Amino acid sequence: MAQPDRVMSLKQLGKFKRDLGLDKRRKLIAILKKFPAVFQIMEEGVYSLKFKMTPEAERLYFEELKIRNEMEELVVVKLRKLLMMSLEKRILLEKIAHLRNDFGLPQGFRDTICHRYPQYFKVVATERGPALELTHWDPELAVSAAELSAEDNRIRELEEQNLIIDRPLKFHRVKLPKGLNLSKGEMRKIMQFRDLPYISPYSDFSALRAGTREKEKHACGVVHEILSLTLEKRTLVDHFTHFREEFRFSQQLRGMLIRHPDMFYVSLKGDRDSVFLREAYRDSQLVDKDRLLLVKEKLRVLVNVPRFPKGDARKTLEDSLRGDGREDESDQGEEAWSEEVDDLVSDEGYEDFDDDWSDEDDDSLPPDFDDDSEILEIGQRKTKDKQVKYSRQNDEEALLPVFSDGRPREQW
Repeated sequence: MAQPDRVMSLKQLGKFKRDLGLDKRRKLIAILKKFPAVFQIMEEGVYSLKFKMTPEAERLYFEELKIRNEMEELVVVKLRKLLMMSLEKRILLEKIAHLRNDFGLPQGFRDTICHRYPQYFKVVATERGPALELTHWDPELAVSAAELSAEDNRIRELEEQNLIIDRPLKFHRVKLPKGLNLSKGEMRKIMQFRDLPYISPYSDFSALRAGTREKEKHACGVVHEILSLTLEKRTLVDHFTHFREEFRFSQQLRGMLIRHPDMFYVSLKGDRDSVFLREAYRDSQLVDKDRLLLVKEKLRVLVNVPRFPKGDARKTLEDSLRGDGREDESDQGEEAWSEEVDDLVSDEGYEDFDDDWSDEDDDSLPPDFDDDSEILEIGQRKTKDKQVKYSRQNDEEALLPVFSDGRPREQW
């Protein structure tokens, strides 16, 4: 979008392969063609091949840009609240960068937002690198999302129970998420933990001793508040581990999250574990979606548009191609043309491999909170994978070609 006329040559794109995370020799032309609703290829010749974004993709780009400009004040509030929760009211910029996408921060937030609001925070130099330091404490911001919703939840529960007068219940009632099965002992521990006095994540926790229930109560409040500040009310568990020093998290942070399934849901889907704020989801769907997420969903629709139609539409296309008798000729010409273009933009020294871009195993989608099998059977799945791999090796060994006398046959 920064190019003149919003058009870029494929050769120029090849210079940004490393920046795009394409460490190996991926076929750039194949990637662009895989998303026909996002990229439009301008075939001006082999040596002057250019591409641009489709009108619909451009519209989503400018819509996202407008939303980000409008939500800058909200992003500043998120940074202020994050600094107010920290122990020394100062956090390294490289650590905040781990939450950039989750908080909706712009890509260059270190050079833009961090310097635009000196009345709230400033960038200071430390031995470990530049850090963002709070310059103004606002008591109006020192109210957590749990505290804001506590009164509303209390009124709603009273209305559901049809209580005439406002009095504490004789028996403790814990409303657990659907599909969460706990033993009596686990239920008792959750109730005892809930009975502890609430400790605000914005309070001074320097005197709290590590390993105590009060410290864990405060840590749960911090995790709850940070998750409530994210766009999707979730993040990677690894992101919290980067803030152990700022929030005095224990080394067993993941275990702490699992101990409180009434508040958090830890998903094992994907390469790294993710933690979700349970109360923000209903039937595994996010209740309140941010405007940026709505744009992301629209973009996902464009990304999922197939290059070739399926079903009846594909049959119609095949019939039309078969009718003019140019199907094989066009395929061969396109393949040769693609290979010649890839030679122009490819980096030397990379091994070629098949393009396997697919979103079938996309871990950006929320898991099914009612299905706890991925947690209970994670060990069994790994064992099963090993057994399948071992059986495949045995099959390959059994299928080795040999002569009639038993001597191994040379393989081509």
